[in-house]
Amino acid sequence: MKKLINRTSDYVDEMLQGLVLAHPSMSLDGEARRVVRRTQSARPGKVGIVSGGGSGHLPLFTGYVGEGLLDACSIGNVFEGPNVASCIEAIRTASGGVGVLLLYGNYGGDRMNFDMASEVLDLDGIETRTVLGTDDIASAPSEEAHKRRGVAGIVYAYKVAGAYAEEGADLGEVVRVAQKSVEATRTIGIALSGCQVPGAETPSFAIGDGEMEMGIGIHGEPGIWRDALRPADIVASEMIDRLLAEKPTDAGNRVSILVNSLGATPLEELFILYRKAASLLEERKLEIVQPLVGPYATSMEMAGASISLCFLDDELERLLAAPAECPFWRVGK
Repeated sequence: MKKLINRTSDYVDEMLQGLVLAHPSMSLDGEARRVVRRTQSARPGKVGIVSGGGSGHLPLFTGYVGEGLLDACSIGNVFEGPNVASCIEAIRTASGGVGVLLLYGNYGGDRMNFDMASEVLDLDGIETRTVLGTDDIASAPSEEAHKRRGVAGIVYAYKVAGAYAEEGADLGEVVRVAQKSVEATRTIGIALSGCQVPGAETPSFAIGDGEMEMGIGIHGEPGIWRDALRPADIVASEMIDRLLAEKPTDAGNRVSILVNSLGATPLEELFILYRKAASLLEERKLEIVQPLVGPYATSMEMAGASISLCFLDDELERLLAAPAECPFWRVGK
């Protein structure tokens, strides 16, 4: 597969350098320059919010560093979690003296390194709390929801936690709304083709011509079924049915929907999916609030999409609508 790169070993570092050059609101930090932070220094008295994960998912992780969202992010190699040192550096740079929320996907390597970083910083008097994104309904049954992967739906947690921290809420309250958002969000993805990590000779996984896979993870983790490619309306219907089957018992009738490209699927096809999904939600008497359509959490050049539903109450809806600005998402500005 052709890629516009120089040396494979420079892929992530050169990408980060270009990212911050194009967006002066963000800067690189840390000894290995694997921390992306808001250029403006941490505001004393404000709860910091830090995320992180492997490269290859832009705008996920680093792309959401900005006002009303994340304060800093530690980044690893492609599909590899950040190391402990960069986790520590990201947390330090985000600290305003009143605690830091660690908000990232539920992956073993990320958990281990952020947990180790937290232990180190606890000795320095920096309080941290952790909320894990667990929105991928295909990755574990509902009775084991705590084992689920975090995928595109984590951007809702970024948004509401970031808004509350910006308003001056304390660490406990920021943790509460982040966890509330996670518990209110469901995601499922489909893939039409695999992706190829820079330097690899073959794709990470392959999907045959005329096939698709339902429930696949953003690194190619196995899904629920693989079968013949189906029309967009049928695919959207199954995705919405599966998501609504796991609607929280206390959910109201207002919901935000995110139709996300996994990298290679164009906006045109996302809108075809959204068209059907929106009509199905309307049939179920659900009112759509602030729909999101576009590339929010990708997986290199994987063709496919995910749909996330975030079931809103008054508090989540208000925080979702609060002003925010980062290179890939602007609200109320």
